[in-house]
Amino acid sequence: MRKRIILRGPVLSRSGYGEQSRFALRSLRKHEDRFDIYVINTQWGGTGWAPQDNEERRYVDFLIQKTFHHVQNKGTFDMSLQITIPNEWESLAPVNVGYTAGIESTKIAPQWIEKCNFMDRIIVISNHAKKSMVETAYDMHDPQTNKPAGRASVTTPVHFVGYPAKDLKKEKVDLDLETDFNFLTVSQWGPRKNIQNTVAWFVEKFKDNPDVGLIVKGFVKNNSSMDKLRAEAMLKSVVDPAAKCKVYLIHGDMSDEEMVGLYSHKKVKALISLSHAEGWGLPIYEASYTGLPVITTNWGGQCDFLNFPVKQRKKGSKTKTVNKMKPFFCEVDYTIGPIQPEAVWEGVLVADSMWTYAEKDSYHKCLEDVYKNYDNHKEVAKKLKTLVKKEYAPDKQYDAFANAVLPPGEAKEEPVVSFD
Repeated sequence: MRKRIILRGPVLSRSGYGEQSRFALRSLRKHEDRFDIYVINTQWGGTGWAPQDNEERRYVDFLIQKTFHHVQNKGTFDMSLQITIPNEWESLAPVNVGYTAGIESTKIAPQWIEKCNFMDRIIVISNHAKKSMVETAYDMHDPQTNKPAGRASVTTPVHFVGYPAKDLKKEKVDLDLETDFNFLTVSQWGPRKNIQNTVAWFVEKFKDNPDVGLIVKGFVKNNSSMDKLRAEAMLKSVVDPAAKCKVYLIHGDMSDEEMVGLYSHKKVKALISLSHAEGWGLPIYEASYTGLPVITTNWGGQCDFLNFPVKQRKKGSKTKTVNKMKPFFCEVDYTIGPIQPEAVWEGVLVADSMWTYAEKDSYHKCLEDVYKNYDNHKEVAKKLKTLVKKEYAPDKQYDAFANAVLPPGEAKEEPVVSFD
C-alpha cells in the first residue's frame, strides 16, 4: 500500500529552503502511486511567500487542509520527510527522512551528529554537503572520568540529489540601465555571501569605465520597503562616489519566470558570486542552465554543476582517451580559512570550520577577461547549459529524490485520486 508521508518544511517560502521543499513535494507528487502526501508548512525566517494563484499553490493548500483533518481525526503517518537544518529534526513517524541543504563550510556542528543518527535516511543537495557531513568527527569523553570514549560521526546513510534544471518561459523584465554591459550578482546581504567585497572590488576594477555596470539583485532580511532602504544604504557605503561605473539595485520579489528574464536580458552579460561557500548555489545554478556566463570559485556545492568530464588524449598514447573534469566557467582563485567570527551560528556554523576567501586580483582578471573576450565565455556558457540540462533533467531528479526517500519496491503502487 502507499506510504502516508508527512512533509514538514517551508513549502510556501520564497527562499532556498522553500525551493528545496517544493522540489521535494514535486518529486513525491510525481510518484503518488507510492506516496499518500500530507503537508505541514513552516516559516523560514522573514522571507515572503509563494504566489497564491497557480495550480501548485492550490494543491499545497489542499494538502494542508487534508493534513489538518487527518490530524484532527487522530490519523497517523508511515513516514516523515523533514526539510530544515538537522537541529530541528524529530520523530514524527516510524520512518523519518531528513532533507537538508547540509553545511556550506567544512564541518558540521556536534549537535547535528546526534540528530543525523536519529534519522533513518538523510538527503543533501550536493556532494560538498555530503562530504562535510560524513567526514566530520568529534572526540568523545566519558562524562565521569573524562577519559577518551571514541569518536562521534554520522552513521546514517547520506544521499546526494541535485536540483532539477527548470524549463521555464522567460518573462520580460524592464531594466532602467544606462550601461549595455552589465554583470549580475544575486544574493542576500550577509557574512557568508561576501557581497561587500563583490561590489567594492568590482567598483575598484571598473572605476574609470562608464560603460560597465553591476546589478545587485538582493535584500538584507526580506522584501519590505524598509529593507530596500537598508540595502540601498549598505550599497552606498561600499561604492566610491567618484567611480564612473554604475551599480544598480533590484529589490523585491521576482517570479521564477522573471528571474529567467533577468538572466536572459540582453544587457546582462555574466553572473558573479564571491560567496565564501554554498551548499548548492541556486542563483549560480539558474544562470548555468540559462546560458549566462558565470564567474565564481571552484569550491563548494556549485562544483557539481559547473564541472563536467571531457575526453582527452591519454598522456603518452596516440589512441587512448581519458575523462578529465573541466570547468565551464571563469574560475576565481581562493584560499581556505576559518569562517569569520560574525558568521558563527551556534549549533550550525562552528567556529573551527572553514570556507573560501576569493582573491581580489584573480577576481579582477576574471572580470576583465569576460569583458574583453565575451564571445568566448558565452560559447562556454552555452555548452554548460546543454550539459546541465541533460544531467539534471527534471524527471531524472524527481525520480532520484523519490527513490532516496523510499527505495523502489518498499511500497505497492496504487491508483491515485486527483485532488480536484
